Amino acid sequence: MSETSCRIDVWLWRARFAKSRSLAAAMVERGAVRLTHNGVQTRLDKPSRSVHVGDGLVFALGGRLIDLTVEGLGERRGSAEEARTLYAARDTGAG
Repeated sequence: MSETSCRIDVWLWRARFAKSRSLAAAMVERGAVRLTHNGVQTRLDKPSRSVHVGDGLVFALGGRLIDLTVEGLGERRGSAEEARTLYAARDTGAG
């Protein structure tokens, strides 16, 4: 990819939402990940799709709905602390 984008399966793995790239790819192929890029939301179907800083992601994980904004792409799969710098939770306005 480039410095401004990253494959969604790689990003999910680096951000520690999946234990392996193959599990991240399977999650995307199931249609479980929605991406909001430039105000347009799409359901991702291929692990090779790109994610950019500022994009929104919504997906279910462990019975919870995860709604976040991509804050960084990362260069490797680091510690959990490092992974948390790659995203920020979005306020869903519910409640």
